[in-house]
Amino acid sequence: MNNKGKRAKVYHADLYGLRGHKYAWLQQHEWKTTEWHEVDPAPELRLFVPRDQAVFEDYSRFRKITDIFSVNSTGIVTHRDRFVFDFDRRSLERRVRAFLDPTIPDAIVQETFRLKDDRDWKLAEKRPLIQEDREWQKKFVECLYRPLDVRWLFYHRHAINFGRQNVMRNMVHGNMALVTTRMTKGETFQHALVTERPIEKILMSPKTSNNAFIFPLYVYEAGVSADSLFTSSLPPVERKPNLNPEIVAALAGAYGRDPSPEEIFHYVYAVLYAPTYREKYAEFLRLDFPRIPFTSDPELFKKMAELGERLVELHLLRSPELDPPLARFQGEGDGKVIVSGKKGLRYDAEAQRVYINPSQYFAPVPPEV
Repeated sequence: MNNKGKRAKVYHADLYGLRGHKYAWLQQHEWKTTEWHEVDPAPELRLFVPRDQAVFEDYSRFRKITDIFSVNSTGIVTHRDRFVFDFDRRSLERRVRAFLDPTIPDAIVQETFRLKDDRDWKLAEKRPLIQEDREWQKKFVECLYRPLDVRWLFYHRHAINFGRQNVMRNMVHGNMALVTTRMTKGETFQHALVTERPIEKILMSPKTSNNAFIFPLYVYEAGVSADSLFTSSLPPVERKPNLNPEIVAALAGAYGRDPSPEEIFHYVYAVLYAPTYREKYAEFLRLDFPRIPFTSDPELFKKMAELGERLVELHLLRSPELDPPLARFQGEGDGKVIVSGKKGLRYDAEAQRVYINPSQYFAPVPPEV
């Protein structure tokens, strides 16, 4: 409101081009001679730029992903990835065992493993707490570090800064989860993934502002500790769908049957990968958690869920469509990636080969891929 009690108006103008063009334009114009466009920065995004109001109102009616899966969080933050992550579990165990060796002074441990103290973690305080844990060998779990990049993690609450145990505790005993972002700053939306494991915070993007959030399909009974849930010898515990009961009831009423949690999960996954959805709502998908339109057509829901299930199986690398693989790793060598030099990482379009070093490559890899 302005000082006269009337609702204020907001206007917007764009000026694109090279610096010289902008300077020349600014020399010849002022605010009175600028072509302004009135905008309506309505809640909840408060966008101070022009937008298609009809599309925005349509999108705003959809259910936000956080309304569908209420239990969620960002991924794990360790602040010492080089120490607590490894491709090989035995190598990681040896590193942790050396870290715990009481005969090695803190200063040597800190220098050897390049461990830095920060506001939430100090080696002199945390190292004794890990040394006291007689079950530290049970704290190794597989974690989705980057897309299709699974690594072993020393998942000990005193070894990492933010373990997100209250949510990650659900990623055991046959669960799966949706992974997406709250924003896609500097990128177009293609940030949707499925996982069967805990996740690292920036797995979805090298841009740290586009943090990964995990949404488990099932949650386990309260009262079971996060540490004990990661013990593989434990029997499965009771679980329930991590789905909004109101949405499930509405879908059951529309379809004349109760859709399974997996069907709803697969439907959501299919929507997030639909090209029309990504293109039509691209402006809004960059700014907040995705919103999901649920169809009232039971046949369309069933078809989308089937497509989503197919995608999930492919992305979890357990689909029979991947056997045999279309591309194979070929050539003799040590399997190491050489990034620099003309004989290192490169693509040979004519031979349809992706080389990782002078003699080893993946093929066939079409240019489209």
